[in-house]
Amino acid sequence: VNDYPSQYKVKLSGMLRSPKIDFHPPFLMLMPVPLDVETEGVITIIPQDFIRQSRIRVKLPTLELADGTKTCPFSVQFPEGQDIFLSSDGTANELTCSISFRSSKPMSFLGEMLFIDQEEN
Repeated sequence: VNDYPSQYKVKLSGMLRSPKIDFHPPFLMLMPVPLDVETEGVITIIPQDFIRQSRIRVKLPTLELADGTKTCPFSVQFPEGQDIFLSSDGTANELTCSISFRSSKPMSFLGEMLFIDQEEN
């Protein structure tokens, strides 16, 4: 290259994809139960476009009752772990998430739980 004063141009292009997760089923409806009895549902988290290992965590909603007290009647467990691993072919493992509800006071709730990775995606 040094012996030839020609110019060389290299054109690069790429696409940046943000990591995202899908859920199966896309929403969860827990069955009504008597007071202080736990009800539970299971969802599958399907990671997409992750380029490195990541850990999923959940922000649970805090509910305010009619008497003004605040409570969080939900709990979340990841029976097989909450880390997303990439395989050699670039695909990510699916995660199983168990969501439980238990309350000593009557209530109903329609809302969201936030599932995020360590980079706040």
